[in-house]
Amino acid sequence: MRILNTKLEGVHIVEPDVHGDNRGFFMESYNSVKFSIHGIEHAFVQDNQSLSVEAGVLRGLHYQLNPKAQTKLVRAVTGAIYDVVVDIRKNSTTYGQWVGVILSDTNKRQLLVPKGFAHGFCTIVPNTQVLYKVDEYYSPEQDRGILWNDPDIGIEWPTANPILSAKDEKHPLLRDAEINFY
Repeated sequence: MRILNTKLEGVHIVEPDVHGDNRGFFMESYNSVKFSIHGIEHAFVQDNQSLSVEAGVLRGLHYQLNPKAQTKLVRAVTGAIYDVVVDIRKNSTTYGQWVGVILSDTNKRQLLVPKGFAHGFCTIVPNTQVLYKVDEYYSPEQDRGILWNDPDIGIEWPTANPILSAKDEKHPLLRDAEINFY
């Protein structure tokens, strides 16, 4: 398993060892000991899975406020996504900056999204299933978001006209969002 750093501190690309043969493949998508060797220690408590039937479905940008903030380990089980993370830690030198990574069923990459970051993804192909682990349970009271196309962030999404939920259409800009990460 390889853990790759990104320009955002704490955000890592995880490349599992994949063992393939004529039957298919096998991989460990998560191993707490191997993560710990790289200084990544989270007690994941819940798995979430989504299916997006069409390409261009955009989910995000989501986060939960403290004390219910979540670390996420995200992967595409089928299909492909453009996965995006935005630093929303107010005192960070990379506040408002973002990283985008393609996660797919073929590259088997995963993205570790720590607390203090907003997260979203856009499907690149139809019938994409995304699975992610979180280290805190969902809290509707702490659930927040940032508008997907905030011009101050400037995310380069793979579509100009995404398919959005009513909730994701109405998130505030980063400068107006409720954030308690420092």
